[in-house]
Amino acid sequence: MSSNRSFRVPTLLLLAVPLFIPMPFAAEAGVSKAGIASSESSSSYQPEEDARSVFEELDRRRSAVEYESSTMIMAIHNARGRTRTRELRSWSITRDNITKQLVFFEAPADVRGTGLLTITENSEETQRIYLPAVGRVQTIGASQRSDRFMGSDFTYEDLGQQNPDNFDFTELERDSERIVLEAVPRHESQYDRIHFHIDPDEYLLIKAEYFNPAGEIFKRLELHDYRNVTGDLWRPGQMVMYDLEDGRKTELRWKDRTFNEPIPDDFFSDRQLRRGIPR
Repeated sequence: MSSNRSFRVPTLLLLAVPLFIPMPFAAEAGVSKAGIASSESSSSYQPEEDARSVFEELDRRRSAVEYESSTMIMAIHNARGRTRTRELRSWSITRDNITKQLVFFEAPADVRGTGLLTITENSEETQRIYLPAVGRVQTIGASQRSDRFMGSDFTYEDLGQQNPDNFDFTELERDSERIVLEAVPRHESQYDRIHFHIDPDEYLLIKAEYFNPAGEIFKRLELHDYRNVTGDLWRPGQMVMYDLEDGRKTELRWKDRTFNEPIPDDFFSDRQLRRGIPR
């Protein structure tokens, strides 16, 4: 497991849940969930046995949609209080144990046309980025996964899929308000471990804390403004990644979201990355 925290620009997150797949905005119809729902804990529960199943249920619910597209606003706040704003569009498809996600920057002009393609099949993941200034598609290597995504506080690793098979889980605590899981990456990672705070009623990710090898929390992700889309499918309207070492944060807010409208398979290709934003 890597003990170095490197930040090279440009490099990638976005879309983590991946992060981008699991969330929507207040403009969507649905029931608002302002807090964490209560739940009766079982006197017979076994922490070690239940930890993985909790995360698997969270993953099942947030991946329950085959097609999803959205428009997002990214605001990057630096330690001096300055803010840079970007607009992004994303498309994703989840089918037959394969998840594909395409993300493009639409504005401002200096980043427009930059695209990231993430494809996950079972636990194998590939990421490719297109930078208009370079004019070619580049593969994100293992040494780049801890890089910042386009100067944000999300990294390429954050933007990938959080497959349950990639972690060893331990349940740290459970009460009527939350379940806290500790997840230790099985593969090389910038994180020594992650603590996931989960709503025990709807299996929503409320917060994630990221630890370095010294046992310190150096990043924190918070998710807000969850709304019920349909059935047991919920999406957040906002997610914020905090860099606790540098005093920075990056906010993602969803402007709109569309579910289960078919997306052409050829969107998820190197050719589309070079062609630019789908129309």
